[in-house]
Amino acid sequence: MGEITYIRGDATAPSVKGTKLIAHVCNDLGGWGKGFVVAVSRRWPEPEAAYRAWHRGRASNDFGLGAVQFVQVEPYVWVANMVGQRGMRSGSKGVPVRYEAIDVALGRLADKASELNASVHMPRIGCGLAGGKWSRVEPLINERLVKRGVAVTVYDHGEA
Repeated sequence: MGEITYIRGDATAPSVKGTKLIAHVCNDLGGWGKGFVVAVSRRWPEPEAAYRAWHRGRASNDFGLGAVQFVQVEPYVWVANMVGQRGMRSGSKGVPVRYEAIDVALGRLADKASELNASVHMPRIGCGLAGGKWSRVEPLINERLVKRGVAVTVYDHGEA
């Protein structure tokens, strides 16, 4: 069994060969504009447009916690919009991250990665604005992706 590779860099610019899935966590309110999605939108307009349309049409599609939308942005690059947080702000109900939803979404991500024979690239999902703890997210990634043989690289941005 492999393990997660950690590197410092930009998860929107993986420098490996083959098909790549760039995964990140979105909220269930249709909000897009803070955190990692800013970097995604700087590179490609399609993931944001697709996410907003998916949210608008939620009455008649699968949009909701645990759902994943796959958006092809280059011939060998896909972005996975994973709905893994309830709302956008920490408050009386705690932090927005929903580990169960991330777990379900990672299972769907693993299926797509296997189908495309793709590697997965991500920031520390659910641990920025969503307020999650990496000690809770990392085991989910190991269980859903690494154990299935999917190569996973986690990117830490900026200075050490």
